[in-house]
Amino acid sequence: MNYAMNLIENLKKHPNGIKLFLVLFYAVGVTAIYMPFSANLFISLTPLALIMSFGLLMIFHEKFDFKTIGIFTLIFVAGYFVEVLGVNTGLIFGNYKYGETLGIKLLETPLIMGLNWILMIYLTASVVEKYQIPVLLKILISSTIMVGYDLVLEQVAPQMDMWNWQNSSIPMQNYLAWFGIAVIFHGLLKISKTKTKNELSVTILICQILFFVALLYK
Repeated sequence: MNYAMNLIENLKKHPNGIKLFLVLFYAVGVTAIYMPFSANLFISLTPLALIMSFGLLMIFHEKFDFKTIGIFTLIFVAGYFVEVLGVNTGLIFGNYKYGETLGIKLLETPLIMGLNWILMIYLTASVVEKYQIPVLLKILISSTIMVGYDLVLEQVAPQMDMWNWQNSSIPMQNYLAWFGIAVIFHGLLKISKTKTKNELSVTILICQILFFVALLYK
C-alpha cells in the first residue's frame, strides 16, 4: 500500500512527463494498428488503454470524497445500463451490436462501456470548466464536444470491431441520444458540484480524438 501511495505521489510531481507518455502511447498505438503484423494485437489492447487513461486521469483528480465516488458510480451504472437497453432493443441509439474488441460482456454489452461514459463525461466537463461562462452553457458545450467525438469514433469503431451498425448505417438517433444522455450526466456533475479540474484532461481528450482521426485514413 505504501509503495502504491508513493508511486502515485511521485507521478503527481511530473504531470508534463505523464502528458508526454500519453502522447507517445497513443502515437505508438496508431502506428502499430497501421502495421498488418501488429494491428490485431494493439486493437485488442483497447480496453487496457481506456483503463490506463482513466487511472492516470484519476491520479490527478483534485479531490476524492464519498460524493465524488457516488457520482462516478452512478454514471458508470446508468451509462452501462443505457448501453444494455440500447443494444438489446435498438430504442435508444438505433440497431447495433458490439464486437469483441471491448472485452468482457454482460447482457451483450462490454463492461468497459460504463467506464467509458465516466471518462468522456469527465474529460469534456473538465476542458470546459476553466472558462467563466454560465453553467448551462458549459453543459451544452461539453455535450456538443461529446457528439463531435462520437462523429469521429463511429467511423472507426466497425474497423476495430468495437461495434457494428445494422446495414452499416449510423442513424441520427444515435447522435441525438448521445447528446441527450450527455446533457443529463453533465447536469448531474454540476448539480452535485463534482470537481473536474484536472491537468491531464486536455491531453487525454486530444490524444483520443487524434487517435481516431488518424485511423480514419487506414
